[in-house]
Amino acid sequence: MFTNAQQLLIKSIIVISLSFVANSYASTENVNTSQRFLTEKDIHQMNVLKNEALSSTLSYQIIESLTTEVGHRMMGSVGDELAVKWAVDKMNRLGFDKVWTEEVTHTQWHRGEALARIVAPYAHKIVVIALGGSVGTGDNGITANVVHFNTLADLKAAKKGSLTGKIAFVSYRMARHIDGNGYGKAVGTRVNGASIAAQKGAVALIMRSVGTDDNRVAHTGVMRYKEGVNQIPAAALSNPDADLLVNQLNRGNPVSFYLKMTSHIEPKTIIKSANVIGEITGSELPNEIVAIGAHLDSWDVGTGALDDGMGVGMVLSAAHQISKLTVRPKRTIRVVLFAGEEIGLLGAKQYMIDHKDEIKNHVLGAEWDFGLGRIYQMKTGVGATALNAVREFAQQLAPLGVSLAASNDAKAQSDMGLLSKAGMPSINFSPDGSRYFDYHHTENDTFDKVNLEDLQQNTAVYTMFAYFAAQTAVDFRK
Repeated sequence: MFTNAQQLLIKSIIVISLSFVANSYASTENVNTSQRFLTEKDIHQMNVLKNEALSSTLSYQIIESLTTEVGHRMMGSVGDELAVKWAVDKMNRLGFDKVWTEEVTHTQWHRGEALARIVAPYAHKIVVIALGGSVGTGDNGITANVVHFNTLADLKAAKKGSLTGKIAFVSYRMARHIDGNGYGKAVGTRVNGASIAAQKGAVALIMRSVGTDDNRVAHTGVMRYKEGVNQIPAAALSNPDADLLVNQLNRGNPVSFYLKMTSHIEPKTIIKSANVIGEITGSELPNEIVAIGAHLDSWDVGTGALDDGMGVGMVLSAAHQISKLTVRPKRTIRVVLFAGEEIGLLGAKQYMIDHKDEIKNHVLGAEWDFGLGRIYQMKTGVGATALNAVREFAQQLAPLGVSLAASNDAKAQSDMGLLSKAGMPSINFSPDGSRYFDYHHTENDTFDKVNLEDLQQNTAVYTMFAYFAAQTAVDFRK
């Protein structure tokens, strides 16, 4: 038994201990509260914006307008000129505070027509398309035997002169992935294959389209010639026609192929386009820029609904929704619709020149230029301290089915990737791209492929992101 004095001592120790624990808990709560980056008001506002985007058809209407009233928008075309005017008008109608254009120039390339057929041993018409920037074959076309390579690496390994007078054919097939990672393994042939084949003596390069579909439609895309190497025609076959050609080659007999392309370059003809830029001015920090973007141009096939009409619709809609707020977010939201992305990030390169002294003011950026399904993941490329703020934001995206990637080394997509390399903190949203390369750079890139519900989710994510980045007073570089 304890004496009365001992009992009093024990009670005193217990009271002191409980008081210490309570004070420690309160202290921890205060620390956690002070570390929060999003206020309840910010969270409420993001949820309002989310719900509005999920119920709005604005981004869908914008894409419909672009594909119906303009159509394809290859740089230097009538459609591209119309698109610039369309974008300026659309931004003004959507309530942007400032709208302007910045000129982008390049040399002219004409696609012309492309015809192909297997001449022997079994005659077949082949669906083919010229790769962007390719020279033509001349009026008489080219007829030559085909030499088959499974991969670009196999073509590289061929001996110099071994393809003299022959047509090189690379049959590598792109794999389908939710994140589109098969594209990088397949696109090298499209970009560099012609010059590699020419170094071996080939008179032309044909390749399986960089696509995941089984439609008898060929996929175009930009290619490059290596300086000092003979320029030879380069074309892509539809997947079924590439299979047909492989089947004939597998029989072990020579296969004769005819190719005629009227594509040509006009190196002295300068074409003009423009980046179209609009801003929603920040209420407290107008010189700090949150950049969201897409590219306005497209290839001259299809109507560019997916590549990149979807991105155009999403970022314009996001900025419009935020522009309607009674109290604007602190930072300026800048929407950039880039010119000439398809032929070499031309608008992005010009933007880097025009804004070289302003890149330090770009606090965070994101672009949409891939996929057509719902966003399922957010990848970050921000400072270590700022990552805590992004984690808080990720909690707001979770109900939309968007997870946060474990890594923190993301770059922005396409055009804005140049800003990322120059030091702009960046976010990369990953949508379901499983079917994207069924339509990519083909006649099938049309408005009917856009799914309204998926688009609404994606638009909601971009709207919430733009508001979060503009409203949250954090240095995303730190």
